[in-house]
Amino acid sequence: MTKLFIFSFVLIAVSSFFLPSVNSTAHSMAPNANVPQPQSPSEPTAGELERLKQEEARLSSMLASIRQQKLSVLRSRTLTVGIIGFGRFGQFIGEKFTKYGNVIGTSRSDYTKLANEMGAKYVPLSDLESFVMEDELDVIVVAVSIVSFEDTVKDLVPHLKKRIATKGAGSCPLIVDVLSVKEHARKIFLERLPEECDILCTHPMFGPDSAKHGWHGQTFVYERTRIDKVLLDPSAHNSAWKNHSEDSDESESEFLDEKGVSHGIHENSEAHVEGMDRIERFLSIWEEEGCNMISMSCKDHDAFTANSQFITHLMGRILGVQGLKATPIDTKGFQNVLKLIETTNADSFDLFYGLYKFNRNSMEIIDNLRSAMDDVVRKLLEKEGNNISSVDMKKSCL
Repeated sequence: MTKLFIFSFVLIAVSSFFLPSVNSTAHSMAPNANVPQPQSPSEPTAGELERLKQEEARLSSMLASIRQQKLSVLRSRTLTVGIIGFGRFGQFIGEKFTKYGNVIGTSRSDYTKLANEMGAKYVPLSDLESFVMEDELDVIVVAVSIVSFEDTVKDLVPHLKKRIATKGAGSCPLIVDVLSVKEHARKIFLERLPEECDILCTHPMFGPDSAKHGWHGQTFVYERTRIDKVLLDPSAHNSAWKNHSEDSDESESEFLDEKGVSHGIHENSEAHVEGMDRIERFLSIWEEEGCNMISMSCKDHDAFTANSQFITHLMGRILGVQGLKATPIDTKGFQNVLKLIETTNADSFDLFYGLYKFNRNSMEIIDNLRSAMDDVVRKLLEKEGNNISSVDMKKSCL
């Protein structure tokens, strides 16, 4: 009985609270001249623009200050970067690196004079052991062609193992690639390199020709792959950790404390902190030069570049075979076609072949291009009122 009385009392109280607002709905819907109406978001108050400009200036000043602090930190502890493959691209990046630290180049050809001119040191590839055993070596960038990449890494491994055995596990440099295909590079690194080596997979999507006036605005794609013997999970934008074996249970890389808070197994590891710091310092070089920094998994990178970089090179090669030449009455569109042919054919055929062979998405792009070509030709012939067999189509198209 008591419970029923309490329930009835609560029901009456709630009803008395809501009913007046319901009954006064019609009055509340009418505008009240005595009550100031709120302004629409599309109608900013007077002085709002000035306030926003002041806030913009304050934030710009703060950002400039932070950038100066970051640059100061970067230069306070310079990196020594070794570049294997000191050809045109290796020299291109090496010259920029000398602004931020020490550079050591090695290659089959003798670039001693050129290295000295840019303030770098040069070691012949025939003496790869001396190159790897350099005391202060922090980073090794493998800047060779796609087709010679695996053999280069194989040759590198014994010297890395000797360095680790001689100087300790923490002495292994960060290993970086700059290939245009990422899954291939990632796979070779993980299969071949000692587990003590941290790995950073990168693709500067520009080169000596496209960035001859500077790196500002150029795209730089990267995946932090392994730090302190632990793989980072690229599917979580590098925020989750995976054990060295990608097939292992991800839960093994985390644990809960007595309060139920999740922790990474390496979060308090000095090696992990040092490894992260080294990666960030290396990435900061590209960032300071104005690159558009994009963190992306190697798998996603290859899917995207097949539909952009590979098809661009493919079309440039196909059109180049036709021997197209400039004419006195070229349109802007045709001039762009000739520029495409020039830029894509300026690269070695080994690069083009590597984009095809080592990107699993490339054959699908070729098949799609064939299908599209057939479809366009078929529509042209149908417009003429002609019927064409599939056999003839295969003869007439790609």
